[in-house]
Amino acid sequence: MKVTDFNYDLPEELIAQTPLEKRDESRLMVLNRKEKTIEHKTFKDIIEYLEPGDVLVRNNTKVLPARLYGNKETGAKVEFLLLNNIEGDIWECIVRPGNKLHKGAKVNFKDGLLKAEIIDTMEGGTRKVKFIYDGIFNEILDQIGLMPLPPYIHEELKQKDRYQTVYAKYDGSAAAPTAGLHFTEELLQKLSDKGIEIANVTLHVGIGTFRPVKEENVEEHHMHTEHFYIKQEDVDKIAKAKASKHRVIAVGTTSCRVLETVADEDGNLRETEADTGIFIYPGYKFKILDGLITNFHLPQSTLLMLVSALAGKDYIMKAYKEAVEQKYRFFSFGDAMLII
Repeated sequence: MKVTDFNYDLPEELIAQTPLEKRDESRLMVLNRKEKTIEHKTFKDIIEYLEPGDVLVRNNTKVLPARLYGNKETGAKVEFLLLNNIEGDIWECIVRPGNKLHKGAKVNFKDGLLKAEIIDTMEGGTRKVKFIYDGIFNEILDQIGLMPLPPYIHEELKQKDRYQTVYAKYDGSAAAPTAGLHFTEELLQKLSDKGIEIANVTLHVGIGTFRPVKEENVEEHHMHTEHFYIKQEDVDKIAKAKASKHRVIAVGTTSCRVLETVADEDGNLRETEADTGIFIYPGYKFKILDGLITNFHLPQSTLLMLVSALAGKDYIMKAYKEAVEQKYRFFSFGDAMLII
């Protein structure tokens, strides 16, 4: 299976640069796998396709404002992107310009409100960094950090919370689980009133989510790993739905990857905290998923391969062609797709 099999032509003007004013007013393409139909709706219409007893499984991770701009002791400007908390105040970071930031280099952010020292160079060129500060680290980040928007977004984000889901809870992501950005508190309440259950997982999305597939053959690609956990109360909700023949629908590919990592061959889950590097592409047999809410993904990406595994490559590529023709908005701040 070739990576080029998952290519499609996307006019640059269809890459959404800013979020819509109202989250649930984005468009929704509905794919029915059995009937092979394609419908065009608005996201808040999703309630029509969900039944009492169905479970939506969402990722309640919270994006850190992890992009920092500072100065070396020489005054030279530098940029840090926090990737992973190694321990305590020591983080793995992408630093730019990397050739100027060697072991021992010191950096000031916001007149010394936050300071950093490069401890070591890590595999892949990232840096091990120790941060020095007074107070609470996350509060300082909220004050001086910027959201780590994907590289294809060039517009400034005016409201930080628009790159967070309304149910974001646990700090740790370098990117948003974007399928969840379409939900409002009002829509979630309407779903609850209809008897649709909500279960949570937490997967901290890494910056590797934007890493392109460089191998020619899909099977040779190695996924980055991401930390996740699922609690017993959420396992119980999903088990109850399965036992009563209701559907389990993942909100986003991150939730999907958690479920498929934890599920055994019979579709049973257990409370788990671990790392996952699961790579889902056509030929994969889903163990628990009955449906997926997702955004439109980059050409030749692992996420496009995942949705193709669920719905079939030809059907997905046909849907993407139609989305381009209908001028859907693509990627993180774009429109949504429901696969059932």
